[in-house]
Amino acid sequence: MKFTCTVTINKPLSIVTDFFVNPDYIHEYQEGFQKKELISGSAWQEGAVSKLYYAQGKRTMELTETIIKNDLPNEFYAQYHHIFTDNTMRSVFTAVSDDVTRYDAEIHYTEFRGFMVKTMSFLFPSFFKKQVQKWLNNFKRFLENQ
Repeated sequence: MKFTCTVTINKPLSIVTDFFVNPDYIHEYQEGFQKKELISGSAWQEGAVSKLYYAQGKRTMELTETIIKNDLPNEFYAQYHHIFTDNTMRSVFTAVSDDVTRYDAEIHYTEFRGFMVKTMSFLFPSFFKKQVQKWLNNFKRFLENQ
């Protein structure tokens, strides 16, 4: 499953990407975010592996992020592994003007594991896109209020 979500942020490219790479702010726009831990490699460099932790009710969801490419301020490309899914996310940042940035998130789910997730992806594929778009909209709101 592939899809793209887009948001236009009324902030300069440099500010948008500075906040994008700062894990201290992720909790401001991704509900449940707890922490990001570097497991191997150098932070934000190609090949770096990190664990991201999210609270989901009484449980903790854990994702493994592997950076494929970091060409910021233009592009950031990473793979994400979860017990039930594998996906990549390519984040592209484009300066529309000196004070406006477009953020395109290209998502490609490469694998779904487990009956429920496979069923959700088949019956309700828009669920996955809506979640990504919600986080992009939250990111926009957070940055524009800075």
